[in-house]
Amino acid sequence: MRIVGGKHRSRTLFTPKDNAVRPTSDKVRQAVFNILNSRGLVVDAIVIDAFCGTGALGLEALSQGAKQCSFFDKDRHSIALTKQNIEALKEEDSCHIMLQDATKTKPKPDNIEPASLVFLDPPYNKELVTKAIKSLSDKGWVSDEAYLVIETAKHEIISCPRIDIVLEKIYGASKITLAELNLA
Repeated sequence: MRIVGGKHRSRTLFTPKDNAVRPTSDKVRQAVFNILNSRGLVVDAIVIDAFCGTGALGLEALSQGAKQCSFFDKDRHSIALTKQNIEALKEEDSCHIMLQDATKTKPKPDNIEPASLVFLDPPYNKELVTKAIKSLSDKGWVSDEAYLVIETAKHEIISCPRIDIVLEKIYGASKITLAELNLA
């Protein structure tokens, strides 16, 4: 698995030795970032990579011009792997690592800006997307105008009154949904 664009392009990321984490493939990540960059959503973004696994989505955003990224995962091994990838790319100053369940976050600290771009890539078919959006928005982690990139199983339906779906694309067994937060 590699970074597909930006200043760290072609740098290899550490991946788990087992199948406990399902990283977003390079091909899908490249397609997602093409969509985001065409809308001007990456450069200078404040990012959250929830259910971060390897940290690939957040690190890709940093490589392509995002200002900072907060990485959330409740699994210690995923956080250790993300930290290893952050260190390999020398992005420590741009990152905040949270050993927290993205569906049960603590309030956002004052030293972190609310996110304008959020990646949600939870385990498939567990209905975690709505819970994570509620927790992240209720605890101040996301700005009112944030965009969300949600990866789910192809047939999984997202039912969340807090978002407006902008587009959906199918890539193999995965569905990528771009949505805009709507807290009105």
